[in-house]
Order: sequence, then structure tokens, then C-alpha cells
Amino acid sequence: MLNGKSAIITGSTSGIGLGVAKRMAKAGANVMLNGSRAASEAEKLIEEIKALSGGRSKVAYCAADMTKEADRIKLVEETNKAFGAIDILINNAGIQYVAKVEDFPMDKWNEVIAVNLSSIFHLIKQTLPAMKQRKWGRIIQVASVHGLIGSTKKAAYTAAKHGLIGLTKVVALENATHGVTCNAICPGWVLTPLVEKQIDAIAKEKGISFEDAKIDLLSEKQPSLQFATPDQLGGLAVFLSSDDAAQITGVPLPMDGGWTAR
Repeated sequence: MLNGKSAIITGSTSGIGLGVAKRMAKAGANVMLNGSRAASEAEKLIEEIKALSGGRSKVAYCAADMTKEADRIKLVEETNKAFGAIDILINNAGIQYVAKVEDFPMDKWNEVIAVNLSSIFHLIKQTLPAMKQRKWGRIIQVASVHGLIGSTKKAAYTAAKHGLIGLTKVVALENATHGVTCNAICPGWVLTPLVEKQIDAIAKEKGISFEDAKIDLLSEKQPSLQFATPDQLGGLAVFLSSDDAAQITGVPLPMDGGWTAR
């Protein structure tokens, strides 16, 4: 489906980003991985993802820090050098910090906004002109249900994700006649290593099994009582990158088991 297209996926060495990278490679896209990995680990990941493509895709890795402008510039430059173009930008990298508003440290607020919103604006600004020139591009944000609703103790995260939905709409409107779409995927609970740690903590605190702790976590928010998976999110990203989705733009798409339907 995506043979000959090239994608940057930020934060793609684990969790949701890795799931997206695998599905993009299976669809034939060239993939620039990004994250924090030792060289030997990155090389293994490159070979694993190449194999998923059946040899159709080129795969590279850049350990760019999304808080640093020089690193963001380097990521774009290295992707252009490796693949010749950037057709798809998937902004997945993100961080979280939890505290009440009155207790929220300013340095943590600034860091969450920098990674979850400002860095995405900068990457879009860098990659958009070439997409417009070629009259084809796909920009996809991995946002969150917290771009659509609020939760206590997540002021910076919720503010950044709401801002990201707004940014998505503006980019979509400005480029609606240029062959470039911009959409946001809004996951609810996704079973990633980070969430598994939260489940372990619930199980230990309440003296219940891991499976019971999963239901305990899901039942508060996610009516399906099922986690979304990184692979499913990757499948949605592939669809949004396809020609079938050419008229889908400016849209936040929940994958949340009914969370935002309440």
C-alpha cells in the first residue's frame, strides 16, 4: 500500500511508536526510527523491521532528542539523506507528569509542553514545504483521548494534547488543496510496557492478580474492558497514510474502546 513512501516516526523504538513502525514497514514504507537505544540494540531493531517488510523497505535510525532543535533538524536531514524524501510524518514521541495544578513543577510543565506540542510544531514546519511542493503528504499525530477530554492531575499533558488537536486542524485547513492531510489518532488505554508497570502497581497495592488489575484499570474509563494495541494503532496510521484516506483531514480519531462516547 505504501511502497516507495518514506516515513519518520518519532519515539518508535518501543510501545505505540514501535507498533506503528512495524505496520508501516509491512505496508512497504521506508521507516526512520527514532528514540533512545544503544547502537547494537538499534541495529537489531532495524533488521527486525526490515524483515517484516519482506525486503521492500529501507529502515534507518536516528537518536534525536525531541527537546533539542539541532536534533530535530538532524532527524529531518538524515531521513532525507537516507530515503530522498519525507512523505509521512508521524509524531508519536511524548512524555507524562502527574500532579495537581497547584503542585505542578514549572520545569515539568515546560518539558511536557516542549515535547508533546512544541517539538511537533517544529517538525511539521520543517517537513511541510517539501510535501506541498510534491503535492502529497501525510502528517499524523499520536495524540490521546486527553486531547478530547480532561483528567485530574494531568494539566500539562491534557493542555498539550488539546493544543495538538487544534494544531492538527490548522495544518489540515492550510493544506487542504495541496494534497497534504493532517489527522490525530487519540488512543485510550493501550497495553504498553509503561501501562503494564501501572497494572503491576495496582495488583501489588490491592493484592489482586495481574488480570484482575487490568480490569480494575480499564473499568474506570474504557467501556470495552479491552486495551487497544500498538499494532491496531499502526493499522490506523497505515490507513490514514493511504490514498483511501485522502479526504480525511483535520480529524481527531479516538481508538479508546468507547471512553469518549460517555
